[in-house]
Amino acid sequence: MTRFAPFDAADYLTDEASIAEYLSAALEDPNPDLFLVAVRDVARVRGMTQLAKDAGVGRESLYKALTPGSKPRYDTVVKIMHALGVKLTATPLQA
Repeated sequence: MTRFAPFDAADYLTDEASIAEYLSAALEDPNPDLFLVAVRDVARVRGMTQLAKDAGVGRESLYKALTPGSKPRYDTVVKIMHALGVKLTATPLQA
């Protein structure tokens, strides 16, 4: 019987380009929880404790904000994105 290791996106987030592409793809999905999971994956790669420090939020608050179903404040999301070195941009919808 063949056994497979569970998939972990964090294993593939090895550079800035892959992180940006991953977050961009997550933003395209209408489910906001998918974006929170993607940010959490990136945060694990970068280190939750360091990210919390860089974002100026408590580590527990960071975990809570990135839990699916949570409703993080906009300013919290901006702080996290800034600490990750990522900016969110808007583009027109393609018809």
